[in-house]
Amino acid sequence: MNIKQSVVEFMTVFAVALATAALVTLLWNLIGHGEIAVDWETAFSLAIMFGIVLTWMKSQEIKER
Repeated sequence: MNIKQSVVEFMTVFAVALATAALVTLLWNLIGHGEIAVDWETAFSLAIMFGIVLTWMKSQEIKER
């Protein structure tokens, strides 16, 4: 897996994780607190973490083949 593929993989996972985390925190705040607010700190933290870990796992899987 070269650098370009790794960056594309990271950005894809990051975008999906960010959208998912933002939606979950929005719904959590809406249902639990009755206000419309997204916890961006949590959303970005989760997106970065999932982006790094899942990209690394995929690169390790490709190396084993």
